[in-house]
Amino acid sequence: MAVVESEFGEWPLKRLMTEAVGTGTKSAEDMSREQASEAMRRILAGEPDHTTLGAFWLANRWKHNNAEELAAYADVMAEGVEYAEPDADPVDCGANYDGKGKTAILGVAAGVVAAAAGTPVVVHSGDRVPTQKQDAYKHVLDELGVRTELDPEESADMVDDTGFGFYYQPRFNPAIHALWERRDNMGVRTFVNTIETIANPANASVHLGSFYHLAFAKKMVDTFEESEHHDLDRVLMFQGMEGYDDIRPGYTKVAEWTAGDDGEATFDDFDIETAEYGMDFEYDDLGVDEDDVAGDSAEITESVLAGDREDRFADAVALNAALRIYAREDVDSIDEGLELARETIASGDAEAVLEDLRAF
Repeated sequence: MAVVESEFGEWPLKRLMTEAVGTGTKSAEDMSREQASEAMRRILAGEPDHTTLGAFWLANRWKHNNAEELAAYADVMAEGVEYAEPDADPVDCGANYDGKGKTAILGVAAGVVAAAAGTPVVVHSGDRVPTQKQDAYKHVLDELGVRTELDPEESADMVDDTGFGFYYQPRFNPAIHALWERRDNMGVRTFVNTIETIANPANASVHLGSFYHLAFAKKMVDTFEESEHHDLDRVLMFQGMEGYDDIRPGYTKVAEWTAGDDGEATFDDFDIETAEYGMDFEYDDLGVDEDDVAGDSAEITESVLAGDREDRFADAVALNAALRIYAREDVDSIDEGLELARETIASGDAEAVLEDLRAF
């Protein structure tokens, strides 16, 4: 095949389809970093026609991207991200941007509790992101009366002023936001749904994310290691409810990666069992009105932070806050983090952070 080199290189998506990723589920090949990087640059520039882009996304889904490909996609994405680094070094919470539709979104409450306890937290999302287009961080914060459509520098100031910060995807990652319509037309998730969660707009050194099975968690850790942009100290990935960054009732697997001062990284996994913390509730017990996930989640958030609840939601928020505090190594164990989280709620400090956010 004669190839005419363009401003991007010699690997248009159609050629990658016919010679690598699109040759079939058994014969498809992984791309090199150079090929994946060029593909992503073409995509972000709007160069591929809709049919070719859709086919490329679907072929990647069937083939399953490896860590080198994901790192290449993420690094090219990072070239267009507007980073705003707060003075604090927060925990970056990378929840799935397409949201939740059945259970309460606990991450706002958990992040606020962690912030009040001395662990700064950053969350980020878009607005009705495909494919699910369900409620995410932005919508809970909107219901709580907290400003969300912030420029990145404002988001960084929010972290430093309150301990908790929200970054809005259309403002800090406009190139990915510009793919909204094409992603919506796909009808299924693509690798964009994966890499947007690791954009890390605050340049945090700790990432907390979610996964569906342990092998994917290991792939995400490998993606961070392969990345030429990211330079993290710690990564915690866990099996969240509905793929979000909320601990499941019952049994949750957590993968833990630490860079190590001597350059020797460690990777381990452990289990969180809610019953071991005296928490007697199941998945359905954390359900909310499916027509108003954000509204119910905001109401739960407000009442938990005010110390008005001593139920399953209060327990779940405290446990999720504990994991955020532990992720940054501000405590040595989940147990210590849980005790600190509960003390922080009881003292009124968590409710005060929410009021600071509303006043920001």
